[in-house]
Amino acid sequence: MMRKLEVFIDHTCPYCLRGYETLKELMPQHPDIEVVWRPCEAHPRPEEYGIHSDLCIQGMFFALEQGADAWAYHDRMFSAAQKEKVNIEDPEALAGRVQGLLDADAFLKALRSGVYEKAVTDANDYAYEQSGVWFIPAFRMDGRKLDAAGGAGVTKAQLSAFLGGKESCGNG
Repeated sequence: MMRKLEVFIDHTCPYCLRGYETLKELMPQHPDIEVVWRPCEAHPRPEEYGIHSDLCIQGMFFALEQGADAWAYHDRMFSAAQKEKVNIEDPEALAGRVQGLLDADAFLKALRSGVYEKAVTDANDYAYEQSGVWFIPAFRMDGRKLDAAGGAGVTKAQLSAFLGGKESCGNG
């Protein structure tokens, strides 16, 4: 029976990038775990702080509906937001990042139409109001939780212990 791991991330968060890369490294050791992506905004609109990642999240919902590889999508969005410093608030810039993974024109049309705007609001609500996420990245599985420490993220040892089902895995 597959266990489900909920992963709460924001593409603009450097701790989320590190947690994502660690998760990607550890997942081959856990073929019994299915990842359920729960993107959420560290600083949702109308908050003025930082760069908004809502279009990346809308794009993820589109990508999942299209059957795209979620890991490949996240690789591209983390790279665009943090390594390449692409303007992720520009739909055209994001569409350029999905070439070869998704139909870029359909992706752009979906972002411009706002069809996934409510999904972003619902995802934020699910993370912060229903799942008790305080800092990201955050992980939920089997009734347990692992949340990043503010200003520190999640360590490889913490995430490895969490995936292994150990009760003592640091935060949460």
